[in-house]
Amino acid sequence: MAVKTGDKIPYFTLNDQNGKPFAIEKLIGKKNLVIYFYPKDETSICTAEAEGFRDESASFKGLGAAIIGISSDSVESHQKFAANHQLPFTLLSDPEKEVQTLFAVPKDLLGMLPGRTTYIINKKGIVIHIFDHAFSANKHVVAALKSLQKEQSDQKK
Repeated sequence: MAVKTGDKIPYFTLNDQNGKPFAIEKLIGKKNLVIYFYPKDETSICTAEAEGFRDESASFKGLGAAIIGISSDSVESHQKFAANHQLPFTLLSDPEKEVQTLFAVPKDLLGMLPGRTTYIINKKGIVIHIFDHAFSANKHVVAALKSLQKEQSDQKK
């Protein structure tokens, strides 16, 4: 069953780009989360998306959010990708596509590649917005920022 807006995210642990286990539940209650699933390191659209999140990382930090990118690429691939593009956030390796399956991330339009989906999650671990648009990397960054800004504004009311 797909993770939908209003759902609590499932807990999972994957290795980060440094080969260390990263348990998502350690951030629940502490930070808002932007979890984005992407097909492949070093491809043009995926690189543009990662660099977009990198370029806005201070804005996300200001909104109390941690950015986490997930693909089926290896730890070593993620390590190179993060270094090549100075990515200041966590990349998680999901080689068996367990977490992609857990979230029921849809495949791309042709059904051949893992999808490009971004989940915005509040501090309580509840999905507040999902953005799914395979070929528009920059829109994922904008949608995530707008969603977190709205969440912050709603909390102040």
